[in-house]
Amino acid sequence: MKNIALALVLSSLALVSVPVASAHHSAAMFDFTKTVQVSGVVKQFELINPHMRLTLVVTDTQGTREIRYEGHSLNNMYRGGWRKDMVKVGDKLTIVIAPKKDGEGGYVTAGITADGRRFGMQSSAEQAKALAEGKP
Repeated sequence: MKNIALALVLSSLALVSVPVASAHHSAAMFDFTKTVQVSGVVKQFELINPHMRLTLVVTDTQGTREIRYEGHSLNNMYRGGWRKDMVKVGDKLTIVIAPKKDGEGGYVTAGITADGRRFGMQSSAEQAKALAEGKP
């Protein structure tokens, strides 16, 4: 009887944990084999779990539009050089992204502010440094 009760409890826990595990999306929607540089004016910047959210107003050959991006968690952003008030609404910002496989937007891997401050994760930080030095 104890084995049946234990099996029921464990089965119930397994069923309950499935929606929780699937709630966090995969990074499969981004193409991390490519990098793209994007410049724009910050419309929104939020550091909330599980990821940073950024909306840039971008003007290019396609016109002016708002594009949404996501990035690392607050902890990873801090370890990558980001500091509080480094990016504010209205600031000009250049970012390096892994583009979405379908559509606009992407995953922010590095960035440089208008005054030259950089943030990014490991190899992405090198991308941000090259960007600051005007290298492609």
